[in-house]
Formats: sequence, structure tokens, C-alpha cells
Amino acid sequence: MAATAVRYLRSAGATAGTAGDPQPPPQALPRPDLRAVRDGERLPVDPAEFRRVLGHFASGVTVVTAHDADGPTGFACQSFASLSLDPPLVAFMVARASTTWPRIARAGSFCVNILGAGQGALCRGFAVSGADKFAGVAYASAPATGSPLLDSVPAWVDCRIHAVHTGGDHLIVVGRVEALGATTEADGEAGPLLFHRGAFGRFTD
Repeated sequence: MAATAVRYLRSAGATAGTAGDPQPPPQALPRPDLRAVRDGERLPVDPAEFRRVLGHFASGVTVVTAHDADGPTGFACQSFASLSLDPPLVAFMVARASTTWPRIARAGSFCVNILGAGQGALCRGFAVSGADKFAGVAYASAPATGSPLLDSVPAWVDCRIHAVHTGGDHLIVVGRVEALGATTEADGEAGPLLFHRGAFGRFTD
């Protein structure tokens, strides 16, 4: 388990048992008090307007997966990006109230599954909270960490947790890349799955 994730969980109030001790089921972290303005002070930006304007920025779509003592887990994620070439680092953002993140943190590793244009339904399945997201989903084990590597994704990045930073109501998770791969250009002609203004899309000629 990555030391960074252990420190995060301890700071959040989670306890790690000794070897052989039964582990409690993962639970959602309490929603933190994240106000950055004084009581009664008007927010500088309306949240609805913030979402509307930022929705004009098209992003790729991924599914971040991990495997802990309770089995596979994962969530749909738009906020994935490359961060550093030397050392090879990537990053994603996750809500601090996420019920999936504590399991990824305990695993200490994750696989970013980059989705293709025809995988909108797969993304929607991993965006649902509380459901069995892996029902009917075929996957193998990523080579470095054993995290779920979903079948038929155009590309994947297998990582160990390198650092976790606070960013308002989200966490910024930095992963050190241990392995990665992509399909051949011929297999990836359909292009990436994109998300823009609340809907999926794809490149067109």
C-alpha cells in the first residue's frame, strides 16, 4: 500500500488493522466543511454558472479501477491528465465524499482505463453509485498492480499512488506509472469517448 494513501486514510480517521485482522467494510468519508468564504458572504461564482461555462471544455472519459480485499471497484472519471514525463506521473480528481475513493486509497494502486467512442454505456455503468458496477463487465489484471484492466479499452495506464493533495471539495490523486499500453492505430480508428456540455460525443471528420 502506498505510504501516501495510508497517511491520507489516517488523517481522515480510518484505521488500518494488523495482518490477519478483519477489515471493516469501506465507508464514505464524512462530507468535510469546505467553505472558503465567511458565513453570509456571497460566493464569487454561482455554482450553476460555473458548471455551465466549464461544460464547454471537452474532456476525455476514463474508468479508474482498483482491487482491494473486497474485490474490484471503480468509478467513471473525466478529470484525468498526464502530469510528468520524468518521473512518469498522471493525475485524476475525485470528490472527497466519494465512496469508491477510500477503497482505491486502501489498495494503494489503480488502473486508468481510457474509453473509446463506443463505450458510453460502459461509462454510465461506472457512474452509478451503489450498483454492482462490474456486473457483466469483462476484465483482466493489470500487469504491475493487479487492478482491473477492462476488456476492449483503447488504452490503459497502471499506477501506484504517489501523492494525494486537497483541492477544495475534491482530492487530487497523483499516480506513478508502472505500466501502460494501447491498441494499434488500426484498432483505435473509432477515436476516444468525449464528454461535452453534459453529453457524450466523438471526433468527426
